[in-house]
Parts: sequence; structure tokens; C-alpha cells
Amino acid sequence: MARNKQRDRAAAAASVVETVDGGLAQLIPDRERPRAWTLLIDGAPQSHVDLDDPAHLSFEYQRRLGHIADLVAPPNKPLQVVHLGGGAFTLARYVAATRPRSTQQIVELDGALVQLVRRELPLDTGARIRVRSTDARAGLAKVQDGWADLVVADVFSGARTPAHLTSTEFLAEVRRVLRPGGFYAANLADGPPLTHLRGQIATAASVFTELALTADPTVLRGRRFGNAVLLASDRELPVAELTRRVATDPHPGRVEHGRALADFAGGAAPVTDASAKPSPVPPASVFR
Repeated sequence: MARNKQRDRAAAAASVVETVDGGLAQLIPDRERPRAWTLLIDGAPQSHVDLDDPAHLSFEYQRRLGHIADLVAPPNKPLQVVHLGGGAFTLARYVAATRPRSTQQIVELDGALVQLVRRELPLDTGARIRVRSTDARAGLAKVQDGWADLVVADVFSGARTPAHLTSTEFLAEVRRVLRPGGFYAANLADGPPLTHLRGQIATAASVFTELALTADPTVLRGRRFGNAVLLASDRELPVAELTRRVATDPHPGRVEHGRALADFAGGAAPVTDASAKPSPVPPASVFR
């Protein structure tokens, strides 16, 4: 017990705490990995980064996004990726490590957070990663037609996805930026009765022809608040391989697609700019 308290005090002393545009940012050192850190904003975990092993993904949802990045194209093939929401640049580091020569754009509104991450968790100087400090939708509008193999949306403000990033108009911009056969992946957060998640499935289905959703089964059953990753494309999705990877994760998940996913959406209506709302506020117990 005393040894654990000593470790806790050492971790607190080594932490980096700084006010950024989105609140109070904390970089907490990982006890198990010498150069790994967890980023929290106002107490909510945002990212985990291992500077010695950028291919290591710790958070469940980041692992599922990593699986999707792995399946966009054959192994080692460079990708062109747009990341909406930067955090600690975890997934961009992963793509750079697993697919050298990839070209990536990160769009992160919080300029102070970008400066903090660049200073404390610097990117590999050889990585072809450009970071823009602007609104996600405004940054997406500056990307040329058909440029991206993958667009990842992982944007939270005060632990909620902003309303203007949940609509059919937003997804039409995503589709414009994707090349034919490209993937769109979104980190979504919801809890019972899963109204937001069902609406996002319906919204994506109005823009893309192929969808899949992966999450912890307890989240899909509406038993707790949590993350779900939505995958969309205009080509057939690698559902079998994604299912295999998610099922063998340290925290196994489930993949829904086809009729089962349509039934899960339950006749929800697509969200438009006129009707859009931010994702729900997580219960306080989620971050304890």
C-alpha cells in the first residue's frame, strides 16, 4: 500500500498540468510504460500515447479506429488521412508508424492544446503530419475533393461532440473529401436510450451505402454510457476481419452491420443542420 502511494505521488509530481482553450489539460505518466502518457481534459480521458511505441493503442475506441486504419488498404501502403480532432495525435502517430510515407492532416480547434502536445509529446520529425488549429468542419472544407483514403472524426468539446459535426450536411462534406472506396470512421459516445447513436447511424445511412458499428456489447444493449465506432463507405466493408480483430481485443467488442444494424437504428431519422444537437453529457461516474 505504501509503495502504491509513493508511485501515485511520483506520478502526480511528473504530471504536466496546463490550461488550454478547452479546459484544464493534464498529461499523466503511465506507470507501466516509461515514455507513455494519458491526456485528460477537465478530468475526461482523451488520448494515450507511447512515444517509444506509437503503434501501441491503449484505449478501446482507439484500438477499434486502429483496426479500421489497418483495413483501409493492404498492409504498409501509405494512406492519406484527415483527422478531425487531434487530442494527443494518437491515431496519426499510429498510421505514421504502421504505414510509413503516409500523408496526414490533423484539424484541432484548441490551439493551446496543439502547442502543449507538440512541446511535451513531439511528433517524429520524419512523419508527414500537418496540424491545423481551426474548427473541424471549417478545416474539412479546405481539403480538396477525393483527397483522403480515411477521414476520422473524434471531436469532443466538454466531453460532447458538437452539433454541427453530427448532420447529413457534415457527412456530405466528408464524402466529398473521400476518394472512391475511402472510409469514414467516427468515435461516438452515448448511453441509454441510445437516441444519439441511433440518429448517427440513420444520418450516415443517408449518405453512405455501407455501414458497420463496433462497441462493447453492454453499450449496444443500452446498459451503460460508452464509446461506439461507426464505419461508413461506398464500398463493401471488411466486416469479417473487423469482427475477428474486435472480438480478440483485450476488451472484446461486437460488430453490427446490414439488417441487424438497421434494426438497431430502429427507424431513427437522419440529423440535419437544422435539427442537430450535441451528443449527450456523460454521467459523472464515467470518469471515476
